[in-house]
Amino acid sequence: MKTFASRRVAHPGLLILALVLAALPLLLPNAYYFDVAIRIALNAVVVIGLNLLMGYTGQISLGHAGFFGLGAYASAVLTTHFNWPPAAALAAGAAATGLLAFVLARPVLKLKGHTLAMATLGLGIIISIAINNEGQWTGGPDGISVPGFAVFGFEITGEKSWYAVAAALLLLVTWFALNLIDSPVGRALQAIHGSEVASRVVGIDTTRFKVRVFVLSAVVASIAGSISAHYIGFITPNMAGFFHSIELVTMVVVGGMASVFGSILGAALLTLLPQLLSAFEGWEVVVFGAILMLTMIFLPRGLVPSLARRRSKPAPAEGAALQLVKKQGGGHA
Repeated sequence: MKTFASRRVAHPGLLILALVLAALPLLLPNAYYFDVAIRIALNAVVVIGLNLLMGYTGQISLGHAGFFGLGAYASAVLTTHFNWPPAAALAAGAAATGLLAFVLARPVLKLKGHTLAMATLGLGIIISIAINNEGQWTGGPDGISVPGFAVFGFEITGEKSWYAVAAALLLLVTWFALNLIDSPVGRALQAIHGSEVASRVVGIDTTRFKVRVFVLSAVVASIAGSISAHYIGFITPNMAGFFHSIELVTMVVVGGMASVFGSILGAALLTLLPQLLSAFEGWEVVVFGAILMLTMIFLPRGLVPSLARRRSKPAPAEGAALQLVKKQGGGHA
């Protein structure tokens, strides 16, 4: 097992992220900027989980906003209609989302390419339609109010308190993702991305690993959705809709596939850009699309991987799988 010192050396970016998150409250001038920072952090949490699925494992998901919406509406419905404590509602929403993802993962993840994309897209659409149709519980298209978040009688209020919660969650998820990637599980995921056939040949149970990461990314999205619901105080079915799913995927691609810090940068840029482009009245969507197009033309791997100019090319699929076996002493993953 790695020592704390070795973890610090392995992940210097984590220390930099912690310092940036700690310094931001001293630099943000008013509540508006705190609100943007909180939204960036919560988006980044979802995108990191999605990048584990897409960037590291190579499995496409176009319905991830559905899991985000399930978490948000679980917290809203359980606290509003059943008077559940917010923390219990958050945990129940995450557990229910994880169970749903587990049940659906095996049949869905047997698909590949565009068929997998269509299946996950259909899943997201079904969740969105269910939220719209169950108006007696969810408020339907009009949305539903969500009470504040309180733990042991202490309610989180004010932009600085919410920023602390969002920053702590982002730091925790980043630490977890970095250590997962460096573990045998993470190496197995990357081997699967390279070649499922080669991975199976060296003994990796590809189905089991794909199911695990799918469930993990769904639970992370659900938790972020619950916290977002309590923070915003009012939610609508749009947060579980198709366009939100596409936005999350775009954050992964622009920031950088298979890059944890790329996920954070992608979330920051795509959360900030609509705010910055508001001056282009009527043309902000066109400018936004042009920026994304130019980014993909000149930085096809995403911002962080392209700018980092990795010293060596990724190992071939067979090499990645064999490396995993060597590190595990020739045993099965």
